[in-house]
Order: sequence, then structure tokens, then C-alpha cells
Amino acid sequence: MEKSEDWTIEIYPKSKLLDLNLREVWRYRDLLTLFVRRDFVAVYKQTIFGPLWFFIQPILTTIMFMVVFGGIAKMSTDGMPQAAFYLSGIVLWNYFATALSGTSNTFVTNKGVFGKVYFPRIITPLSLIVSKLLTFGVQFVLFLGVFSYFLIFTDAPLQPNAMILFVPVLIIMTAGLALGLGLLITSLTTKYRDFTFLLGFAIQLGMYATPIIYPASAIEGIKRTVIMANPMSAIIETFRYAFLGVGNFSWASLGYSFGIMVLLLALGTITFNKVQKSFMDTV
Repeated sequence: MEKSEDWTIEIYPKSKLLDLNLREVWRYRDLLTLFVRRDFVAVYKQTIFGPLWFFIQPILTTIMFMVVFGGIAKMSTDGMPQAAFYLSGIVLWNYFATALSGTSNTFVTNKGVFGKVYFPRIITPLSLIVSKLLTFGVQFVLFLGVFSYFLIFTDAPLQPNAMILFVPVLIIMTAGLALGLGLLITSLTTKYRDFTFLLGFAIQLGMYATPIIYPASAIEGIKRTVIMANPMSAIIETFRYAFLGVGNFSWASLGYSFGIMVLLLALGTITFNKVQKSFMDTV
């Protein structure tokens, strides 16, 4: 039998619930890179159109919004070209929705791997956040192409401004909200699978509770209060304001979204670290 001093790695339960153990995550950065590549490449590997789906999905969604909400329902876009208006909300919401959906299934989807080999469990949801960020990058290029077309070749009243420099912060806040909420939900689903069924419905409902197909300026009263209580609302409105020059930009609203992100990250980290010690007995 080997003596303890001959061991290279000693695995022990985490004692600090708020500790993400980023030093250990850095040691396993090669595995993180491998997971990111797997998550990014495998999604469309056995499809006919392959990576073109990165563009097809937001284009089809934008066309559907233009026909249904812009053409039939005649909903306001604050005077902006419909394609640029809808796409500015779709690309950021898609990142939040796909990252949340992926991270919220961490324990259930990876229970086979988690039960056989040790590595920092937090690597799995982190890899999903990064791989979905790559997808967002591809779709963001599509948005920039549409935005540039209307800015250069048409008389559309687009007014990009200095808030464009703040866009990376908006993306980080979106990633933080998806990660925090995802960690919280995946921890709860180890015991209560109801959250798995509720999540898909909640994401669809959340899209309509976020100013994507309509501007926040078109909503008044208690409905506006409810819409702006959604932490993604201020992020998308600021993103739209930065590129199009319209939207409900407010530092107070952004501060609220940032506070919710910090709260969700703290709650998600605590529950994730607590559940990962014993989830194999319940999942």
C-alpha cells in the first residue's frame, strides 16, 4: 500500500462554500479548453449546413419577428430598421438563453463522467459559458454586418455612441447572470427534476419579458416596472442604445442588473459547492 506522502493529488471536500477554486481551474485549463472545443464543434458536427447554423438561426428568427411583430402586429421599433432592431436583441438574448440552458444541466448531463474521474466540477459550466461566448461572437459579427449596412448605405437614423466601449462589460454581465442562475438551477435539479421541465418554458417566457421584440419606451406603468425588473432588460436596452442610439439607458438600471448578477453568482456558487459533495447519491 502506498504511503500518503507518495500521492501527487489529495482530493478533499471543499470547506468554503463561496470558493470557486480558480487556482485549481487554472491547473486544469487544458481540460477546460478541450471541453470548450467539444461544446463548440460538436453542436453542428452531424448537420448538413454545419457552422452555417450559427448564422441561419438568428437570421430566421429576425425574419420571423419582422413578419409577425413588425409587419402584422405593427409593433414600434423606435424608428430603427427592423432587422437591426430585432437582431440587436436576439444575439445577446441567444447567448444568455443557450448558456443558461447548458449550465443548468451540468450535474444531470455529466453524472457519468463525474462519477468516474475527478476534476474541478466548475470546469464544465465554465466551458459552456466560454463555448457559447464563441457562438455569440460569430452572431455578433452578423449583427455588425447588418448594422454597418444600415449605417453606411441607408439614411436610417442610427446614432452609435461612446457606450459601444461599454459593450464588453454588458457581455460579461450576461455571462455572469447565465452562470449564476445556471449553477443554482443545476444544483436544484439533482433533487427536483421539475426545474428541468420548467426551464425551457421560463426561457421562452423570459424572452417576451425582455425588450427584444419591442422597445422599453413603448411600455408604461406597472408593466414597465415588471419588464425592467428583469436584469437582462437593462443590458439589452444599453446594448441597443450603444449601437442604434435608442433605448432606455440608465446607470441605475445597469447597477441593479449588476447587483442581481453578483447575488446570483454568490447563491449559485454556494449551492453548487454544497451539492457537488453529495450529488451522486441523489442525481
